[in-house]
Amino acid sequence: MTIILIIIGLALLIAGAELLVKGASGIALNFRISPLVVGLTVVAFGTSTPELVVGIESSLAGKEGITFGTVVGSNIFNILFILGISALILPLSVSKKLLRLDVPFMIILSVVLLLLSLNGVLSRVEGIVLSVGLIIYTTILIWESRRKIEPEPVEADEIPAKKKGWLLNSSMAAGGLGLLLAGSNWFLDGAVEIARLAGLSEVIIGLTIVAAGTSMPEVVTSIMAALRGEREIAVGNVVGSNIFNILGVLGISAMFAYGGLDISQSMIRFDIPVMIAVALACLPIFFTGGIISRGEGILFLGYYTAYSLYLILAATHHDALPGFSSVMIWFVIPITVLTLAVTAWQHFKSGK
Repeated sequence: MTIILIIIGLALLIAGAELLVKGASGIALNFRISPLVVGLTVVAFGTSTPELVVGIESSLAGKEGITFGTVVGSNIFNILFILGISALILPLSVSKKLLRLDVPFMIILSVVLLLLSLNGVLSRVEGIVLSVGLIIYTTILIWESRRKIEPEPVEADEIPAKKKGWLLNSSMAAGGLGLLLAGSNWFLDGAVEIARLAGLSEVIIGLTIVAAGTSMPEVVTSIMAALRGEREIAVGNVVGSNIFNILGVLGISAMFAYGGLDISQSMIRFDIPVMIAVALACLPIFFTGGIISRGEGILFLGYYTAYSLYLILAATHHDALPGFSSVMIWFVIPITVLTLAVTAWQHFKSGK
């Protein structure tokens, strides 16, 4: 039954993603909003709904660790796995706007989250500030996009068709989102059950299985968007989801939690810094020609595999942990940082 649950969930995810991407693309045309902004807002916020539901439920149940683990784990998963697998299928284009505003904003938010976490709690007041920040960010995105796109003249006889098209696209997006949420819940339930049968702890399940499971809508949506040629939606979905996770999921969850959200020291010392490092890694990769290549996609996937393996080794106190950590810290990470730095320097030096 667990395997059947996963298969049905995956089928719903694929169908829902197809509808959501089609509907979102149509909404962009109807409202004179760029596909990138739709990816950063409508698609990103919609596909991040599972994280929001898990965050609120965990906060009300007094399990703040799951809330933070889901958000941080999802943000790491979104960049390393989703962008990695999407670029592996089809190299992704990155717009200049994303580089100028949204990626730096994602990095700044990640650093701000670390600073807010240093006292071990995210208070209700800080949650309100984050939630207000989400409203301001979304308003600016939509206003700027509509300002830059010239309105097209509409004849009187075209108005009914425009309204019909808007209703159809909105219905497709809403229906797709509904299928995504149902599919992600079934897929997540099946995956968690398998993880428990395998003997994994709740901490590992939260940072890996739950984080990946709640990100399944983003996974399938980004892949389907890339396959349909909507590359801006594919990348915007990931960056927008990460921004929404910090501002919306943590902000709203902190308002629901009695006394705010408690944050573990392991999260402050390791997982949030990893999230910041992953966000920073986007800049040199995104800057190099505005394309996330298949090679860079493989690099992202390799790092997500290494991160997940580290979590499992650390949780089980495996004998291989010291050797694995030494190889990553003294060999793999320095070489990667040096390669990215040289690549970025060559790109800027060429004047592109």
